[in-house]
Amino acid sequence: MAHTHAHEHAADAHGHGHGGACCGGEAKRDHGLFGCGHSHNAVFDGMDPAYKRVLWTVIALNGAMFVVEMLAGALAGSQALQADALDFLADSVTYGISLAVIGASVRTRAYAALAKGFSLVAMGLWVFGATAWKVLVVGVPAAEIMGAIGLMALAANLASVWLLARYKDGDANVRSVWLCSRNDAIGNVAVMGAAGLVFATGSGWPDLIVAAGMAALFLTSAWQICRQALAETRAARAA
Repeated sequence: MAHTHAHEHAADAHGHGHGGACCGGEAKRDHGLFGCGHSHNAVFDGMDPAYKRVLWTVIALNGAMFVVEMLAGALAGSQALQADALDFLADSVTYGISLAVIGASVRTRAYAALAKGFSLVAMGLWVFGATAWKVLVVGVPAAEIMGAIGLMALAANLASVWLLARYKDGDANVRSVWLCSRNDAIGNVAVMGAAGLVFATGSGWPDLIVAAGMAALFLTSAWQICRQALAETRAARAA
């Protein structure tokens, strides 16, 4: 009996070590997304038709909101709205790049993520400088338009975040998509808050403060994306 028990235990350990009952069949194919057993090295790289369909959906949402917010921002004189519109545009480009490099080498995907990170740095700096000029030179934006369009944009971004939530952990290319969508949702909440403060105070300073916060968020996300992309590039060179 002792010999039989030892044999069964060894068989169980062998099956566990190779993913047997844990990962078999379909689960093995999904390993990179969901993880299984004790191996956590596989990273989701976007090679999933469902993920590609999600990206096409959020590209359409972000492209539409870019047009709406740019027009509304110009009408309201709100730099925060226009900053958020540029974020929508950046996200549309980001998602398009992400689609284009899915299936490419690790190095190619990492370089694409680096490009997106640098674009976020440029956009963050532009947003803050343009908003400072707008508030100090032009005047107070229209709070009512800011609030109404901010609410519409928030609905679009929450839909994007919901669609992308299960794909938030992956390589630098996949990760950058999630961070951009998250930034949009946070930015929309901030724009609505700025609209309330502009309406209550009659001052344009809340618009400047929110845009500065969004610029800082862009820079933080850019740092996270670039750091992960550089790590993946070094790993690819070492392989």
